Amino acid sequence: MNIIVTGASKGIGKSLVKFFSNNKQHKVLAVSRDISALKELQNTCTYPVQILSFDITKCEDDNSLLEKVKALGSIDVIINNAGLLINKPLTPLNGHEFDKLFNVNVKAVFLLTKQLLPYLRKGSHIVNIGSMGGYQGSSKYAGLSLYSASKGALAILTECMAEELKPQVISANCLALGAVQTEMLSEAFPDYKAPLSPDEIASFIADFALKGHRFFNGKIVPVSVSSP
Repeated sequence: MNIIVTGASKGIGKSLVKFFSNNKQHKVLAVSRDISALKELQNTCTYPVQILSFDITKCEDDNSLLEKVKALGSIDVIINNAGLLINKPLTPLNGHEFDKLFNVNVKAVFLLTKQLLPYLRKGSHIVNIGSMGGYQGSSKYAGLSLYSASKGALAILTECMAEELKPQVISANCLALGAVQTEMLSEAFPDYKAPLSPDEIASFIADFALKGHRFFNGKIVPVSVSSP
């Protein structure tokens, strides 16, 4: 399968690329702004993967991703994993931070998916990586208001994507993840130890990306063993 993973230079994205690279039948395109980290990742993969330094918030101004996809010919799976977390109380948050969070966590997913739609095969799967913070009725935490709101917006966007793409036989689902011990989590919550590692959750996400659309479409699937 032809698979695109964003946010691939570290954390869950890095683990996903390494997991998929264990199968020589997969052609993986790892996308991140950090080319040095991508090159390091490329050297650790079992089978070759392609890498691309790309800012997902600038899809409309940069055609380099499209050129890579054209070379692949088609796409079977997109995992919109890149994300931003700011841990900050509501009052000192500002409009710039609002835009930054929503640009990465929502707008970039919309733009990237829209750009790549012509190359998605019938039966392909879009997997958006959400958060339990954006899952309706879940526990909410001080400092994560805008992050949670952006992930809630991503959840609704996923439901709408699935509905609009039904005629093309393209599925879209959102995995609302609980805490995973990534660099992003450690920066936001230095003293918190998550119950799952990136490698552990990557195994689940990869399996869901390859098979989950046989059972789910337009669903927000909570994936959490803890609170948060």
